Amino acid sequence: MRISVITLLLMSILFIAVVSCKKENAESACDLNASFVKTISQGTVSFTQTTTNIVTGDSIRWSFGDGNISYDMNPVHQYTANGNYIVTLRVRKQNSTCISEQKDTLNIIITNSQYSGTGAVTQGAATTTVSNLFPQGIRVAALGTIQSTNNQTWSVPADVNFTNTTFPFASDLYNSYVSGHSYSNSTAATAALNSSDIITIDNNGEVYTAYIFADNYFEMYVKGQPVGKDPVPYTEFNSSIVRFKATRPFNVAIKCVDWEEHLGLGTELNGTNPNYVGDGGIVVVIKDATGNIVDVTNDSWKAQTFYTAPISDLTCLSEVGNYRYSTNCSTTSASANSYGIHWAVPTNWFATTFDDSNWPAATIFSNTTVGVNNKPSYTNFTDIFDAAINDASFIWSTNLLLDNMVLIRKTIL
Repeated sequence: MRISVITLLLMSILFIAVVSCKKENAESACDLNASFVKTISQGTVSFTQTTTNIVTGDSIRWSFGDGNISYDMNPVHQYTANGNYIVTLRVRKQNSTCISEQKDTLNIIITNSQYSGTGAVTQGAATTTVSNLFPQGIRVAALGTIQSTNNQTWSVPADVNFTNTTFPFASDLYNSYVSGHSYSNSTAATAALNSSDIITIDNNGEVYTAYIFADNYFEMYVKGQPVGKDPVPYTEFNSSIVRFKATRPFNVAIKCVDWEEHLGLGTELNGTNPNYVGDGGIVVVIKDATGNIVDVTNDSWKAQTFYTAPISDLTCLSEVGNYRYSTNCSTTSASANSYGIHWAVPTNWFATTFDDSNWPAATIFSNTTVGVNNKPSYTNFTDIFDAAINDASFIWSTNLLLDNMVLIRKTIL
């Protein structure tokens, strides 16, 4: 039997149509609908897939958003750090191009049970609330808030009065941001002052002059009254003069802040290191109206930390009485997931009546350790800060690097 060319052509077209129809029917039979439920407990997440029309032989692939995957039907996954993770379940029919996916974003918050101290634990970066208190500065002096694992909100690096107009600014001993205020000696700096800078606490008191170098920022109270705050919150480094009229004895209370570029992490950019751990430190010399030194910072002062960061391993922390130790913690290892420890500041910490008897004694640090030997805001005034008799010392809490907000106190008899 002979078949015409036209017949063959028609048969070929019919065959192709039948095959295409079967393929379309097969594709239209892709009735998978990937879905899952999960249970979160700290960093442990249990996943249960609830995909419809899945049968034996179909493949499953989980991607947990942290670089790990699983082919188990109902996996349990352990996350090691706080954060948002996108989980993807991918189901594929056996011997088919039929694929269905479901994605879900998990917010993982891990409360580290290894910490048993009295502080509140935060992890990661804070949310910026003030972009920059001092735009002309070399580094950004921002403020932020962060929530701890016990649902408290904390200000970082500290609650400060920099924009509070009722809290007076200190006068300049050395301030490169003000024209003519890069003084070469204390005589020139004090000669530029008039009596308007003197804060009167007691009308029948004597005028005292405090010379202060702070790394980075300070707010000073005498007898519970604000007498001066640092005009430069971060850098370039400056030094200050605070004058007040008071009778003795008088109490001095100072909030000291080691500012941070990465809010909540206690770190700053240094060269190629984005999470460099900077240091703090403050030195104070107080003279009476005749120029005699009446007190200097040393280990007779009290110093307590209220914010410590960055912490890589919470087990390094310890507390003995009111001592909050981080001496066993790394000061070189920091990351975007580092921890911070926060303690509530007493509302009356600056008052004369506040009892600081249980606070730790201040720890002394050398000029070299603090790193001031190349800073003219300090070296121009070594006759004051490093006087041959009654030499003042840099003080801080026990950890110059990790303790970022420290309160210091002393009663001058």
